[in-house]
Amino acid sequence: MTSAVRTPAVAGRFYPRHPDELRRAVQAYTPEDEPARAALGCVAPHAGYIYSGQVAGAVYSRLEIPEHCIVLCPNHTGMGNPLSIMTRTAWQTPLGEVPADTELGDDLRHRFSMLTEDAAAHRGEHAIEVQLPFLQTRQPGLKLVPITVGTSDFVALAGLGEAIANAIAAQSTRVLIVASSDMNHYESDAVTRIKDHKAIERVLALDPRGLWDVVINEQISMCGFGPTVAMLTAAKRLGATTASLVKYATSGDVSGDRDMVVGYAGIIVN
Repeated sequence: MTSAVRTPAVAGRFYPRHPDELRRAVQAYTPEDEPARAALGCVAPHAGYIYSGQVAGAVYSRLEIPEHCIVLCPNHTGMGNPLSIMTRTAWQTPLGEVPADTELGDDLRHRFSMLTEDAAAHRGEHAIEVQLPFLQTRQPGLKLVPITVGTSDFVALAGLGEAIANAIAAQSTRVLIVASSDMNHYESDAVTRIKDHKAIERVLALDPRGLWDVVINEQISMCGFGPTVAMLTAAKRLGATTASLVKYATSGDVSGDRDMVVGYAGIIVN
């Protein structure tokens, strides 16, 4: 049973604080021009909605969101343990509370001993929080397993992915795995697009080790590559055969500044 509530850390900064305004923003970013479909996983960006909302919305508008979601994100704050989960904490947004998926969270934690029950890593972290209004709007019955990933160790990331796959396989209902990630940071638009293409290519090939290698070797500052490695590992184990790039953009498309940008990719894995 949920016993605590994690209050919003970035409402009013990354996305609107007022419920009606937030609902209108999410609806504007999620057009109903494509049929929604079930998927095993996805990559969605987590910047302020003005910059990455169009890309995130393009992903979520094409997904049937199940009641059970595992959302993995990087640890931007450096707080807490390297792999942190909260199994009994509801997440509050201006649109209401998202309860913890305690049963799935407990099963996952028992399957992977490196996962630690830890609120500190989540308290000020924005990268899961910004996904929730999209998920809530499309699935009012949403239950959440939140995981922050503060390690780049491939063995740990692959192990987490395997544990996620095994936990999902034991469920009787569908589970979506969301990797919350922005792409390359704070280089020129031209350089960022080249670097991001190399990383996206590995994701589309369903190649978690290849993604890890190219991010490390090409010095691609993809903040959520760890969550994406874990998501791809799990999705492959669960039978994924294809991945598609839904939308790509950089912050320069909004700001007009092409000298120093952040890249955003929306990808669906089936």
